Amino acid sequence: MKMVTRTSSEVKMTWSTITTLEDGSERFGYRGVMSRTLVIKLTAGADEAERANQAFTVAATAVAAGASVSLWLTGEAVWFAVPGRAEAFELPYAAPLADLLAGVLAGGQLTACTQCVKRRDLTEADLLPGTRIAGAPAFTEEILADNAQAIVY
Repeated sequence: MKMVTRTSSEVKMTWSTITTLEDGSERFGYRGVMSRTLVIKLTAGADEAERANQAFTVAATAVAAGASVSLWLTGEAVWFAVPGRAEAFELPYAAPLADLLAGVLAGGQLTACTQCVKRRDLTEADLLPGTRIAGAPAFTEEILADNAQAIVY
């Protein structure tokens, strides 16, 4: 595999890479972009299905792209960390939430808000394996870290 770096004259793409494969085909990608951490905070539950699904879609896509991802569930969104809740969620034309959640758990960090969990009488034992419970100090530390990008849904 031969790595060739090119930039487009029409659109400025810093650190773009075109990899020429053995069969002569080329694959386009980016170098350097995935060193950032993406911190996503979801404040919506099943009652705001499109917003909730969008956060999971972006998180799972970023994990699949190789980014470091931290997905925070707050408010009604903490219910998605309870076994069976993602499977019960449906949104037409959207990827199954359970699949997106599995992708985040496989390659990222899932966090449920401490106060939000307590207000719903949930404990760590009620949540999916791999889900941590943390609060504002941990969230603030993550979003203020070098090379972090925060998104709130």
